[in-house]
Formats: sequence, C-alpha cells, structure tokens
Amino acid sequence: MTTTDQRIDLLWPQVHTLTLLGQLASFTQVAQRLGLSKAAVSQRITELERAVGQPLVQRTTRSVRLTDAGRRLVEQTGEAFELIARSVVEARDQAAQPRGLVRITAPVALGRQHVAPHLEAFVRAHPDIRVELDLSDRLVTLAHEGFDLAVRHTSAPPENHVAWKLCASRALLVANRAYLKRQGTPKAPADLAAHACLTYLRPGPAVWQFERHAQAGEPQRESVVAQGPLRAGNSEVLRDAALAGLGIALLPDFSAAAALRAGKLREVLPDWRPVGFFGDAVYAMRPWSPGTPKAVQAVVAHLRAALAGGFGEASLQSSSDEPEGHHAAR
Repeated sequence: MTTTDQRIDLLWPQVHTLTLLGQLASFTQVAQRLGLSKAAVSQRITELERAVGQPLVQRTTRSVRLTDAGRRLVEQTGEAFELIARSVVEARDQAAQPRGLVRITAPVALGRQHVAPHLEAFVRAHPDIRVELDLSDRLVTLAHEGFDLAVRHTSAPPENHVAWKLCASRALLVANRAYLKRQGTPKAPADLAAHACLTYLRPGPAVWQFERHAQAGEPQRESVVAQGPLRAGNSEVLRDAALAGLGIALLPDFSAAAALRAGKLREVLPDWRPVGFFGDAVYAMRPWSPGTPKAVQAVVAHLRAALAGGFGEASLQSSSDEPEGHHAAR
C-alpha cells in the first residue's frame, strides 16, 4: 500500500463527518451525534479539505452547506457508509441478547406522560441496551438526524416507514366544572361559538369538526370556528388552562385522561366525536429497511405492552405484533 493510500485510509472518519454535516447542516448537531466537540468536528473537516485540496464546506454566520465538491463526495460515499452501518447492526444482532444504543424521538406531551415513565423498567430489564429519548414537537427526519424510532400520534404513518400500532387514541372536548357552571354547558357544536375555546396552535383559524352517528343513515357532521383567550402548541398547556377554568379545550386523550378519571375535567358534548384534528392512534415507526435491529424490536415490544390498554375506556388494543406495513424507502 502506498503512502497516499495509507493517508486516504486515515480519512474515513473525516468523510463520515462530512456526510453527517451534509445531512444535518449544523456543526453542533454533528458534534452531538458523534459525541465530539464542535472544534473536533471542524478540525476533521479542515483535515479533509486539506487532503483533497479544495473547500468542501461553505460556512457563514447563519448557515452551513456543502460546496459542489463536498456534495459530490457525499453522494459518492453515502451508500457505502449506509452499507457499513447495516452490516455492523446485522453483526451485532447475531448476539444472543439485544444490545446497543436506541435513539427515540417523541412529541413533548406524549413522551413525558406515556413514553418516559416506561423506560426505567425497560433499561433495567435490558442492561445491554442504552436509550436516548429526545422530546420535541418538531417533526424530525429520522434517518438524517440519527433516530432509530419515532413515537407519533397520527392517523396515517408515512408509506415509506415501518409502523407498529401501539394503541388507539381519540380527541376529547373538556372543561372543568367551575367553567361550565359559570358559562353554561354547550348542547351542540354550534354553541361553542359563544364559549372561550382553548385551541391548538396551527396556521389559520381553529376549525373544530364533530361527527355524530344516528341509528341509521349517514352520520351528522358539524363544524365551528373555535376562538378564545389562549392558543398553544402543547396539549399539556391547554389541559392546564382548562383545569384552571379558562375555557373549553380540545385535547388528545393521552393528555386529558388522567384529569377526567380524577374528576378534575368533564367531557363536553360526549355525544359528538371530534374528528380530523388529532391522530386516531399512536405508532412507533422507523424508515423502512430490510431488517429491524433487535434492540429496536425490544423497545417496540415493551411500549406495545405498556400502552396496550390505551389511555381510556374508548381506546382499542391492536391485536397484531407485526408492523402495520411498509413500503420501499425513498
């Protein structure tokens, strides 16, 4: 092997770092992913640029992006690094016991209330598996940001993902007794127009849709533009506002169930089912791949068992241990 070949062999960590930088566009995130300092990441890129003799990264005070040469290098080596990663996982999974790191992302409220509480028992039962839980209401790109599994509240998992249904879920309209005594109890969705509605923070007006099934024929549907004193992008914030008597909140059952069981909140318009606002199930999902690491399978099995009863009496348990389905990854 020539001296030049030997020097190139020593650059594989630098090329991998560049690949991650192309995906994440952030020295900070790459450093977190690799467990290095930002200075170490920057040094790797500098070493690689020195070896190839041209800039590979354009740095400004606001952004990081690859040059044309950097993009070509990443495109030409990206599949090789993915193959190496799959091969290492397959070799590791030949061990009798699942082991390794599983990085999970989940929404803040769902993760705090119904994922995090079950992880202590899991890590005690699986000492060779390490778990990292990232709670964020931002929709992350699993493959690019290095997550092995996402817990999501949705009605339709992406077609290019493997998805395991953990439990059913539904939306609930709730308020505390003091508010209803003070302002009156709505009898129909149209009555909500005269109430203080606590709405989820989304673009445009908050349109709440409801459905009621009659004994025969098509279901009855109504909608109302909900307005009130507070909008928030977190269901725990809206639940706490409802507990404080600020108004009527539309919440996913995983945030409302405990307060309902304790009698601190009451369901409003129980004959009407809110539709189309939140997902109707909670899933664990990951981008499609030929196989699922044993450690990830173990996490999914644990969460399925822990959440099998759902969040309330209306939740239904999925009877299959198989993924909901998968399609070739794009």
